[in-house]
Amino acid sequence: MPLITVPHLEAPDDFYEALIDTHRDLPEPESHALNARLVLLLSNHIGEQAVLLEALRAARAPAQEGSQR
Repeated sequence: MPLITVPHLEAPDDFYEALIDTHRDLPEPESHALNARLVLLLSNHIGEQAVLLEALRAARAPAQEGSQR
């Protein structure tokens, strides 16, 4: 299964709102821990190492581009 990089969420605005609400009022360390747990849960759901590695590369790409300026 290839990594899906085009818009694919059923209700992206609703998901974004739920994500923000989940983080609301959390201290920064707890917010970071929540993100880590979420990444691990979703990674487990995906399950395919090649897809996960592709996602890591894709997520890192904007940060690498920004550091080359």
